[in-house]
Order: sequence, then C-alpha cells, then structure tokens
Amino acid sequence: MTRPPAQQSRTYPAHAHGLARRVLLTREMAVVLGLLVVYAWSWFNVAYFDQPLTMFNLLRDNATILMIALPMTLIIVTGEIDLSVSSTLAVSAAVTGVLVKDGGLSVPAAAVIAILVGCLLGALNGALVAYAGLPSLAVTIGTLALYRGLVEGIIKTKQVSDFPAKWQDLATTHIGDSPLPVVVIPIVVMAIAFALLLHFTSFGRGIVEIGLNDEAAHFSGVNVPRTKLILFTLSGAVSAFAGVYALMRSNSVAIDTGTGVELQVIAAVLLGGVSIFGGRGAIHGVIAGVLLIGVLSSSLRLLGQGSETITIIIGLLLVASVVSSNFLPRLRELGASLRPRQKATAAQPTTTPTSGENPER
Repeated sequence: MTRPPAQQSRTYPAHAHGLARRVLLTREMAVVLGLLVVYAWSWFNVAYFDQPLTMFNLLRDNATILMIALPMTLIIVTGEIDLSVSSTLAVSAAVTGVLVKDGGLSVPAAAVIAILVGCLLGALNGALVAYAGLPSLAVTIGTLALYRGLVEGIIKTKQVSDFPAKWQDLATTHIGDSPLPVVVIPIVVMAIAFALLLHFTSFGRGIVEIGLNDEAAHFSGVNVPRTKLILFTLSGAVSAFAGVYALMRSNSVAIDTGTGVELQVIAAVLLGGVSIFGGRGAIHGVIAGVLLIGVLSSSLRLLGQGSETITIIIGLLLVASVVSSNFLPRLRELGASLRPRQKATAAQPTTTPTSGENPER
C-alpha cells in the first residue's frame, strides 16, 4: 500500500502572498512613499526657499512630462521606446504657432491640426518599428533629428510669440478656488483612460504579453504589429497635445522647444517601476515617478542649484532605475535559494510493507 503524497501548496506568484502585501510591497508603492517623504521635507523646510513649493507650481511645471509619460509607459511595457517625443512636441507647437500667427486660424482649429500632425509622426514611427521590423531605438533616434529639422523649417526664425492672451491665461490659471491648475483636468482624463486601457482590457493584457514574449503573444492571438502602431500613434497624439499646452503656457515657440523632455519622461517612467526590458509597469507608479522627479528638481532649483545639478540627478535616477529592475529579481532569487529546504522524505511518497514482505527489500 502506498500513501498518497501530501498536497503541494500553491506557489504561483499571484497567490504566494496576501493581497495587502502584493499591493503595498511593490516598487510603485515605494516610489509613492518616496514622493510623500520628499514633498513633506520640502514643505517643512520652506524657510530655506525663496518661495514655497506649491502643488499648483508642481503640476503646472510638470504637466507636459505627466502627459507624455502615459503613452510612453505602454510603449516601454512592450519592450520598445520612443525618443522622438520631444521633437514631436516641438513640431506641434510650431505648427500651432504658425497657423495662428501667419494662417489666421483660431487656437482650437490650429491645435486640432497640430494633433493630427502628431498622430502622423507617431504613426510613422510605429510603421517603421511594427511593419518594417526596425529597432525602435534606432528609428526614434533618427526621427528625433528629423522632426527637429521640421521645426526649423516650419518657424524659419528663432522664435514665434505673442499669442491670444486668453489662451495663455487658460494654461496658467486655477480650477476655481482650488490650488490646482486647469491642465490637471486633461491629465486626469488621460491618466484614467490609459490606466483602464493597460490594466483592465484585453488590449492591455496583450501589451504586457508582447513585453514578456512577442512571439508567444502572436501565437496567443495578439496582433503585435497593430498594437505597436496604435501605441506609437497615441504617443504622437499626446506629445502633440503637450506641445500645444507648452506653447500656450510659455506664449512662444523656438527651435529648442522641448529639448531634453525625452530624458525626463523616460527617467520618470523607469523610476515609476516600469521595466526597461518590458512586461511590467503600472500607471500610478509612473505618475508618482514624474512627481518625485518634479519635486526634487523644483526643490533644488529653489535652493539655488543650477540646471546641471538637476540633470545629473535625473541621470543618476535613470541609471538606478535600470539597475534596480535587473538587480532586485536576482536578489530575490538568491534569497530564495538560501532558505532552508524541506526534507526530502516529506516530499517523497512512503510505502508501508505488507504482511510477510521483507522490509529490507
């Protein structure tokens, strides 16, 4: 007679720990906690600043980064990247400025055309990556320079300025009597839309599957090229909308508009818990990552630090995010291997000798 083996415990990661631990003990929640700590520090040390770090200034100054980081999250989750977002932002700002100043169009009509142009620029990136099979890093580096050249060809001067004052006021005003700028409204709408798209739809599950293994995703029914094309098109559209906002806020557009935005966006996305290798990421972590970098940058600026110090810190955060995404899983594997293993006799079935049988056999 053979005793039945003991039922093995469920070891699938989704059931290995309780819900509270799976939600709270994550990289995203660590970034949220870091954001709260840094913001609290800046609030209690306001005496060292020339002016207080308010929520209005924080959200207004980082609105473009917040918007562009949302579609960038989905792109990086698939294992791709888009470095041309800053140039797309500049193209849309230039198109809007020229259509308003030289073409006589209203700001809403010019903004719609600029967003359509942004969709075309993003679709070009997506087509080259998804259907031509080119690496996104090489493609978007090329279009980064190409689109920046388009900006120089569109404005033809160093700066276009003096737009209608009511639109500039709209970009910098409060929501009623609240401490929040008006730009928070489209940011919240886009954040909810991208969160639902990534976390609660079959399209979002396909995005994660592509990041884990695009070949396996293809055989499981995911249209990989179409998904990537849609994501790059969304990135172009949102970057164009951010360009219109940047134009209205600064009341001008120049050849160097948006320069360096892609570095801040990618650093914030990776800091927010998105894996550079794809297959993992969450919208709430990315939003916290953007605001954390924004609080650090604003605090350093108010303390009198130059832009080079801020750039160095952003670069260090970017490197730390990439290293931690590769180092922490190995550290967990090492910790699991050092745990005491169960005795082999507990896992193997035991036999009971029958009457008359020699137990030595």
